[in-house]
Amino acid sequence: MEHYLLSLILFSLFFGAVLLIFVPNHMPRLVRAIAVVASSVSLIASFYLLYAFDSQGPQFQFIERYLWAPTLGISLYLGVDGVSVPLVLASSVLILSGIFVSWHIQDRTKEFYVLLLVLAAATIGVYISLDLFFLYFFYEMSVIPMYFLIAVWGSHTKGYLTSNDPMKDSTAFFFNFGANSREYAAMKLVLFLSAGAVVALMGILLIYAYSGLQSFDLLALSRIPEAHYGKALVSVIWLLVFFGFASIAPIWPLHSWSPVGHASAPAATSMLHAGVLMKLGHFSIIRVAFLLFPEATRQWMPLAAALCIGNIIYGGLVALYQKDTKYVIGYSSSSHMGFIFLGMAALNRLSLTGAVLYMFAHALATGLLFAMAGWVYDKTHTRDIPSLGGLCQRMPFVAGAFTLAVAASFGLPLTVNFIGELMIIIGSFSVYPKITIIAVLGICVTLCYLLRMLHGVFFGQMDVRYAGVEDAKAWHDRLPILLMLALTLYYGIFPSQFIQVIQSGITPLVTQITGVSQ
Repeated sequence: MEHYLLSLILFSLFFGAVLLIFVPNHMPRLVRAIAVVASSVSLIASFYLLYAFDSQGPQFQFIERYLWAPTLGISLYLGVDGVSVPLVLASSVLILSGIFVSWHIQDRTKEFYVLLLVLAAATIGVYISLDLFFLYFFYEMSVIPMYFLIAVWGSHTKGYLTSNDPMKDSTAFFFNFGANSREYAAMKLVLFLSAGAVVALMGILLIYAYSGLQSFDLLALSRIPEAHYGKALVSVIWLLVFFGFASIAPIWPLHSWSPVGHASAPAATSMLHAGVLMKLGHFSIIRVAFLLFPEATRQWMPLAAALCIGNIIYGGLVALYQKDTKYVIGYSSSSHMGFIFLGMAALNRLSLTGAVLYMFAHALATGLLFAMAGWVYDKTHTRDIPSLGGLCQRMPFVAGAFTLAVAASFGLPLTVNFIGELMIIIGSFSVYPKITIIAVLGICVTLCYLLRMLHGVFFGQMDVRYAGVEDAKAWHDRLPILLMLALTLYYGIFPSQFIQVIQSGITPLVTQITGVSQ
């Protein structure tokens, strides 16, 4: 099994998506069953990957290689290190959770689940690819489902149109780019991410052209000294790769596509968007820029440290003034991405370990927040915080889960978010003390807007219009919530093995970049 473990994690999702194509539309139960089985196989295999990974063994493990275009030096080259293992697990957790969160979708159920499975498979493909061509291929593949998931199943923001939009089944539906329409949000996301991907592709092609290997093999490329390219070319390549991939992270000021995408997307899509799609940027920078160009990384990462303040403070302050629950969570995600960039920029083992751990932690906490916000919207048909209130009387389970998700999001002790944040702050303070202090102030802002949202939605006086709303009672409604909560708390209380796995991938990178064995 271990020889094909990564293929099992990746292709079980693709196989499930292909199988769904042949299922008749009038059999939604079978559609859901196939989606659950495919994502469950991927999740079980991902848990096995985590616990079978040898933190004392080679940097890259579970290697699989299948020649695809030998003349061009392209192979389906799969492998994981301590950086990718937690992100593979996060993707697998969120796709299974997203399928259950979307259990009540009646409109084009089959097509929705096909796109959701392809989206999750594409993100996992990025995390396990050791070939630059396929890393980029899966990266681009992840953008395509996002457009349709938002444009077809999403919602308009700020009351732009009613849910009974007469354009829904017309050709003009795909060209409805009004300022607050879901089509506008979908197209803005695609344009931003595609533009960034083209920039990153330019860097990748320069690596391929000037490496002299005529290969996309990342491990082979990592053995080429930077002097081979020349200092000026290395800087150009590094900046192209960094800003190309950082646009999906998203780094400030390239972030504006993200909150509107979050707000318009259905709950499961928002979960994957915030939980793992945004992490493709951080991961790809680590996998390509850090691994191939350690000296340029040391030279240019202070730029990321400066820009991350825009994420943390601007994103937090804008979230503070939002009245839409999904906009609050969307801007919160953009703000939290700044902490990951700060941990990456400090370039020491503690901060980088914290950054990777925080990627995993943020995926669970934000996935929970979007799942709960989606449930509230489905039952009340509004995301307007001032018009809500007192829902804990009718939704005690959802309110309790939302409260724990809020606590995890601002880093309450005993949650895995707290461990990640603490490692980032301590590791970064010795390198960027002023920026780290500002980042800590950003945590205070986070606490303000999350508690404001929690109080506005679930406490206070309840509007009589919502006296009949229902709590999450069915097993398929509670299962994804309990799964994400359990992992958030378990790895917050017992983080040691997780940290050892991450450090097995971080330590060689830090040693290569700083020249100091840590």
